[in-house]
Amino acid sequence: NNSYTLSFLLAFFVFILFRLAFSINTLSSTESLTISSNRTLVSPGDVFELGFFRTNSRWYLGIWYKKLSERTYVWVANRDNPLSNSIGTLKISGNKLVILGHSNKSVWWTNITRGNESSPVVAELLANGNFVMRDSNNNSASGFLWQSFDYPTDTLLPEMKLGYDLRKGLNRFLASWRSSDDPSSGDFLYKLETGRIPEFYLSSGIFRLHRSGLWNGIRFSGIPEDQKLSYVVYNFTENREEVAYTFRMTNNNIYSRLTLSYSGYIERQTWNPSLGIWNVVWSFPLDSQCDVYRMCGPYSYCDVNTSPICNCIQGFNPSNVEQWDLKSWSGGCIRRTPLSCSRDGFNRMKNVKLPETTMAIVDRSIGVKECEKRCLSDCNCTAFANADIRNGGTGCVIWTGALEDIRTYFAEGQDLYVRLAAADLV
Repeated sequence: NNSYTLSFLLAFFVFILFRLAFSINTLSSTESLTISSNRTLVSPGDVFELGFFRTNSRWYLGIWYKKLSERTYVWVANRDNPLSNSIGTLKISGNKLVILGHSNKSVWWTNITRGNESSPVVAELLANGNFVMRDSNNNSASGFLWQSFDYPTDTLLPEMKLGYDLRKGLNRFLASWRSSDDPSSGDFLYKLETGRIPEFYLSSGIFRLHRSGLWNGIRFSGIPEDQKLSYVVYNFTENREEVAYTFRMTNNNIYSRLTLSYSGYIERQTWNPSLGIWNVVWSFPLDSQCDVYRMCGPYSYCDVNTSPICNCIQGFNPSNVEQWDLKSWSGGCIRRTPLSCSRDGFNRMKNVKLPETTMAIVDRSIGVKECEKRCLSDCNCTAFANADIRNGGTGCVIWTGALEDIRTYFAEGQDLYVRLAAADLV
C-alpha cells in the first residue's frame, strides 16, 4: 500500500505544481517574468492576465482579459518605451518593479518611496485587474507601494478612478493608443480639470474637443447616456482626499469598461459573450455638432433641432449678424439691454447642459431661492442653477462671466436661470 500512498502523494504534488505554474498571481522578489519563458500572472477568478505581448514587431508588458476570444488590452506598462526584440524581463529590483531589455537596460520602472525597508516586496495582479506592488506582509490597499490603477492607459475598469488623488498629488487620466495596433500615447486625452468646479475635458494637443459638463449628483450633464445601464453604478467623489469618478458593476459576470479610442471617442463598451464582440453602448462626442466644445460662442446655445443649430439666448443678439448668417458662430451673442443690477430678472432655460464652470462658484449648502438672491446681489452674476438635481434640486452654482458651451437636450439636462434686464423678460 506504500506504493499507492506514494503515487497518490506524487500525483497530488504534480497537481499542486501544475496549479502553481498556471495560475500564479504574484511575483516575488526572487522571481522574474521573461518573454522567452512565456510565463504570465493570472488574477484570482481568471479574469485578467499580465505578461509580455507583441504588436508591430515590438514587445510590451500589459494586462488583458484572459478568457475573451478577442485579445483586449486594458493596461500597458512601457507604452512609449517598447522592447525592440524578444529579450525582456519583468522583475523586482531593490524597491522597484523594472522591465529590462537588451543588455539589461531598463526601459520602464516604478517610482515609489518605500514604507518598510525590512520586509520583502511582492508584485500582485488583483482580481479587479489592478497590478500592485506591496510589502509581502501587508496586503491591504494601504500597503500598496505602487499600483497600475494610478497610471491608466486608454481604459477605465470598474473600481479604477479617473481624476485627482490629492494625497499622492496624482491626476489619473486616459490617453488614447496611437492606432489600433500601436499602444504608444496617441493624440487624445480625457482628463479632469479642477477649476472651482471639476469637469472632464477631451482634448487633442492644445485643442479642447468636448466637455463632460459638471456632475449633477447622478451623472455628468454632458453625458446623458451614462446613467441608463442597470448593471453599472457611477460615483463621483469630491473631498479633501480626492476628486474622482469611478464606477462598479452590479453583476460581476458582465465585463464593461470606459475607453478612449485612438480616433478620439469616449466609449462605454460591454462584452457580448454570445456574439464574442465588444458592444459600444454609447460614445461621445456623438455625430451631433452640439457635442463639439464651444460650437456656438458666448451667450448662445446649440440645439440639434433648430436650423441653424446655434441660437442666441433670449435677450441676446448675434454679435456679428453677417458672420452669423454665414454660419460662423464663434463670435456668439451680445446682450440686447445692459443690466441695471437692481431691477434685473431671470429667464429659465430648460433641459440644458450647464455652461462651462471656469468662472463659476458653488455653494452646496443653499437652495435655489437663496441662490437667486445671491446672484441678484452680485452685479457680476450672469446666471445660476442647482448644483445637484436629486431630490428636486439642491446646492447653488453661480456664473460671473460669459456663458459658454451650452446645449439643449430633448429630455435630459437641467434648468439654467439666465440674468436679463427687465425689458428683455417676456
